[in-house]
Amino acid sequence: MSIDDAIKEMQSKITAASGGAQIKVIKMSDEEARITVLAPAGDIPKIKDATFQPAMDFLNNEGFDIQVQVYDKDAPPLTG
Repeated sequence: MSIDDAIKEMQSKITAASGGAQIKVIKMSDEEARITVLAPAGDIPKIKDATFQPAMDFLNNEGFDIQVQVYDKDAPPLTG
């Protein structure tokens, strides 16, 4: 399995948990990626539940560090 395969699998888990999620992927290396998700507030716990164990499994079994960061798409942007 490649990091690209792992990313695709995580994206499918995210879209299954939240059809309205917006996903941005940053692949940092052949072993590390960050997935930023903007989703409705009510979908955030579902996305976290759907991605936590697979992320741990990828880290422990494949050596892939895939971080999933989920944010409320309707929250005001941070200023400062």
